[in-house]
Amino acid sequence: MEQYFFQTARSIVAGCGSLERIVEHLQRLGSLKSVLLVSQPFLQSNGTLDEVTSLLKSGGIAVHWNTDVQPEPTIAQLEELYSTIAEVPCDAIIGIGGGSVLDVVKLLSVMKTNNLSVREMLGTDLIPNPGVPTVLIPTTSGTGSEVTPNAIVTLPEEELKIGVVSRYLLPELVILDPLLTLGLPRDITASTGMDAFTHALESFISNKANRFSDMFALESIRNISASMLQAYHHGEDKNAREAMLIGSMYGGMALTCAGTAAVHALAYPIGGKFHVPHGVANSMLLPHVMEFNFDAIVDRLALVAEAMGLQTGTGRQRDAEQVIEQIRLWTREMSIPQDLAAFGAARENIPELSLAASQVTRLMNNNPKKMTLEDIGAVYGKLFH
Repeated sequence: MEQYFFQTARSIVAGCGSLERIVEHLQRLGSLKSVLLVSQPFLQSNGTLDEVTSLLKSGGIAVHWNTDVQPEPTIAQLEELYSTIAEVPCDAIIGIGGGSVLDVVKLLSVMKTNNLSVREMLGTDLIPNPGVPTVLIPTTSGTGSEVTPNAIVTLPEEELKIGVVSRYLLPELVILDPLLTLGLPRDITASTGMDAFTHALESFISNKANRFSDMFALESIRNISASMLQAYHHGEDKNAREAMLIGSMYGGMALTCAGTAAVHALAYPIGGKFHVPHGVANSMLLPHVMEFNFDAIVDRLALVAEAMGLQTGTGRQRDAEQVIEQIRLWTREMSIPQDLAAFGAARENIPELSLAASQVTRLMNNNPKKMTLEDIGAVYGKLFH
């Protein structure tokens, strides 16, 4: 009999206004005298960090700030950031922001307790000691990083992104407050929403898919499919924003169980070399990779169509095709870029991109069909219009 393993955040709190009770939630971690609050400048300018600081101080907790997190940070940026907080006394690190902030907080946590460089952590289960306890509060509905043991690092010299995977990256507490996502711009809503959907779909068709991941993936797909366009067009809709946030979390849980596959493997090189935002890269690649895999995943895609409410009544193949058609409709309606040339890439870059993607074996091995260099190149070729 096959065996499954799943591990995620220790505690998860969700619902509108849940951030207001942060002190109460933090009591689950024991007595905290001082915390480090890590975020990005716009959350300082819009007053969110002031609000959180006030709540924490009212609970007798001293607060130190850092808002120097860069989008999709490099090793050098991470190590520079760590040098500024290494001596800051804290009983926990709180991250408020998008996926980059959450990933950075997870890495800062273990950098404080392990005598390792970031480069030495790249890979799976290479971190020997637990980190400082972390609290993760996402403000976008995309990466699901708050519930995964993964953190992504950009390597500019290799023009690639690499994952750090360790159970010690899992947080002690997650707070999912949809009110924090109400002001999300349309383009971020679109790219992060498609990123979350990709996590769920790839986990569902992964070679490592199992009963745990299937449950999380299908629930993620249901939530996102029913609410993404509503959140995009009506950003103040609390119900849509909550469904997206929960859907993103379930997508993170799904990939924790099963892992993503070729879409992510191909996305990392174009993100690393041409700075294509991760959600946009996934959106570009998703329909083409699903078409490549199609004959191996028809039955799985038909189940996805059911979760999306796309059943046609004309057979499983047509239902499966509807999933790919819907992905294309979403990207058009949400104006997500689909031409890699817009980011400075050219067809001449395809061989080097293909080689880099083929070397992301942790993810390529999850793909339901083996991809040769020629197969990868053919997919990249479809990103030029």
